[in-house]
Amino acid sequence: MRLPEDQIQARAKNLRLLMLDVDGVLTDGTISVAASGEERKSFHIRDGSAILWARSSGIDIGLLSGRRSGATGKRASELKIEIVVEGETDKLAALAKIAAAHQLENDQIAYMGDDLLDLPVLQVVGLSAAPADACEDVRRRVNYVTAAAGGRGAVREFIELILRARGQWDALVQRYAGSPTHG
Repeated sequence: MRLPEDQIQARAKNLRLLMLDVDGVLTDGTISVAASGEERKSFHIRDGSAILWARSSGIDIGLLSGRRSGATGKRASELKIEIVVEGETDKLAALAKIAAAHQLENDQIAYMGDDLLDLPVLQVVGLSAAPADACEDVRRRVNYVTAAAGGRGAVREFIELILRARGQWDALVQRYAGSPTHG
């Protein structure tokens, strides 16, 4: 269910962990397989930057994927994401284990997913989101739908929404923009 901005702000302030599906969220959902069997995925660089910003703003990041992929592990390693669960089709049970291990309540967790396998998690977390190209049944049931498609900056958009709601975005921008000069 979509939430008004004031409710998104209230929920965002309580977040300690952002969990992300991989295929269709961090990627556009396509997988290239070479004749050798090597699998390739493309990740959007702005999503990676936003993940680093979220971590530096006090929000931990985790990946929860129904598939195992060397590309996912490689990207998680590059971004220093320590919570990585792959090949788990019971995502709700996996989330419960993650929450228990990190002493978190569901309302302290945000999740972004794009397909039916994600619905059980999307319905229990404190803040849920889907990319613009997620399946209709998911888009209808989340708190926020990004304008960007999966693998095309959707994660970046969701993280910006969270950081703005927490009052942390302007300081981040200022860090890069520096002091304005006049003259």
